[in-house]
Amino acid sequence: MDMPSVSVKLTPRQQQILDLIQSAIARTGAPPTRAEIASEMGFKSANAAEEHLQALARKGVIDLVSGTSRGIRLKSEVLRWLNESRIKQLTLPLPSLAQLALPLVGRVAAGSPILAQEHVDQTYHVESNLFQRKPDYLLKVRGMSMRDAGIMDGDLIAVQVTKEAKNGQIVVARLGDEVTVKRFRRNRNQIELHPENPDYQTIIVEPGDPFEIEGLAVGLIRNTMLM
Repeated sequence: MDMPSVSVKLTPRQQQILDLIQSAIARTGAPPTRAEIASEMGFKSANAAEEHLQALARKGVIDLVSGTSRGIRLKSEVLRWLNESRIKQLTLPLPSLAQLALPLVGRVAAGSPILAQEHVDQTYHVESNLFQRKPDYLLKVRGMSMRDAGIMDGDLIAVQVTKEAKNGQIVVARLGDEVTVKRFRRNRNQIELHPENPDYQTIIVEPGDPFEIEGLAVGLIRNTMLM
């Protein structure tokens, strides 16, 4: 699937950087840093990458968020295309060697394992080659806190079970009796769980707070595919 044409004219280099940003978000769930852009594009410094990003922002293709090295957000038309490109098509419910049988987890009862049988609403069969990392289950998203990452209320995220995560990855985390989907960042003295919607606040996890990583988001199924 090709990147859609935007309503403004980009230079070849600007288009390359836009493609790089799109590719990084589709692959890792996070935009690249200025240093990563400079390295990929062969620039001598991150300042050159910043100049191109400012030009893209002036042309209305991206938004730049101050205070973070990955503060790059795709504008609506490009984001809609990215969301559509990341939709994982549901297949007919006929198992085959090329398919994964993934349990769909609905609401999670307080204090119980996320994959407990009583949490499983149904099972879907999806093509295994749709995922770079093999997922273990699907989780229904509730709320719009990850809207700007293309994750909407009612969507299903494909989750790989793990207890570890790197900064910038989107995780399923347990906070006491609640399970949430947020972007993970570990600092020296605390953990931050960042929403992708300015209407929501960052969750700060202090040492000793009840916290556990349940898994990584490795794919997305748009809720309209289930209708």
